Amino acid sequence: MRVLVLGSGAKDHAITWWLSRSCLISGLFVASGNYCTPDIAVKLDDVSPSDKEAVYKACIDNRIDFVLVGTEAPLLSGVIEYLNERGIETFGAPSRSIKLEDDKAFSRAFTDRHNIPTPRRSLFSDLEMLERYLVKHKGEDFIIKSNNISPSRETLHTTDTEALVKYAARLLEKGPVLLEEFVDGEAMTVTILLDNNGYLTLPLCAEYTWKNRNDNTPTGGMGAICPVPIRENTRQAIKEKILMPTLYGLKVEQLAYKGVLTFSLVLTGPEDPVLVDYHVRFNDPATQAFVPIIQNDLIDIYMKMKENRVSEVELKTSDDFTVAVVLASEGYPLNTITGREVKGLTAIKRATIDRHPIVFSGAVDDDGTGRAVTTGGRNITVVGLGKSIEHANQEAYRTINGLCLEGGWFREDIGNKYFQQ
Repeated sequence: MRVLVLGSGAKDHAITWWLSRSCLISGLFVASGNYCTPDIAVKLDDVSPSDKEAVYKACIDNRIDFVLVGTEAPLLSGVIEYLNERGIETFGAPSRSIKLEDDKAFSRAFTDRHNIPTPRRSLFSDLEMLERYLVKHKGEDFIIKSNNISPSRETLHTTDTEALVKYAARLLEKGPVLLEEFVDGEAMTVTILLDNNGYLTLPLCAEYTWKNRNDNTPTGGMGAICPVPIRENTRQAIKEKILMPTLYGLKVEQLAYKGVLTFSLVLTGPEDPVLVDYHVRFNDPATQAFVPIIQNDLIDIYMKMKENRVSEVELKTSDDFTVAVVLASEGYPLNTITGREVKGLTAIKRATIDRHPIVFSGAVDDDGTGRAVTTGGRNITVVGLGKSIEHANQEAYRTINGLCLEGGWFREDIGNKYFQQ
């Protein structure tokens, strides 16, 4: 099988790396890829993953059998249906199901219909009305987010009315915003691969979604640990209160599909999960955290999904823990500075599972002279592996401290709460 991955982020690099370990493929391509992907796949620089005509032409030119889409932009372009209509197999959510993520008002109505616990919320399309509401509820802790798909899940939570209004003004330029009560607890990511008859749960992750523990500046995920040490009653509560009602709802509302569905949750108690968001794609950096410990062949899993037998797959994982730490550019996320060299990356970019840690590049590419230069906000994810979260943490930070990016920054506490008393 000849496979094409659409995307250029760190999670796309991680999925490509997972595929590169398959014994069932004869060719691996990525469009448009990033600085590290040429080590494991043919990089199609001139193919925009959101240009469905260009993607189809690349499939014909390179005799592609299967296209995997794990990121938001290509899904929104309708590439899944476009390729399927032309006889090319795909992995990804179809347009009819994307509204689970791309229209949070619809998503919240869906969860209400199926009794899935979510935060209290209000939808606003007018800044003045939002400001009036916030003044009336001054001092309450809110989280604000775009109603539509937001790359990196950029959100803001604070009790500062002025900060909320200012951030909302930016978001409202692109459409309505959702204002929700902030739910305090442990942030978790649950990723499942689903078909028409069942699903396979991938290792659970805990994510770190803020700039740092005391700074609620809106960012995408800045780190993750995997697997999360949780009790069986917690795992069962997630299944019964979140997963099963969602899958039932997808079927009865004709939204079911074969692909990936990610749940962003907050555990407010051992048996009290609250759904924060659906993602009809892989999450970053949870994907980078769980991929290195999965031992199953992804193509073999896909073959089972194709036959509606994914629930028969026995997930095989190593006994390692992972700690994923993200290196970001100066100014990220609101005023990102790009075009700076990441020094030290060349020496470690060929890291494999046998040479810890694993390095996944994101918004970094070759400037034409061989230098690794930043092209966006989140640049590198370093994944440490170890027999404990503490050892994985030490490995990740030892490596990320060896990278040099002017103005670059990263959180220094990923995983700490799991081993520090």
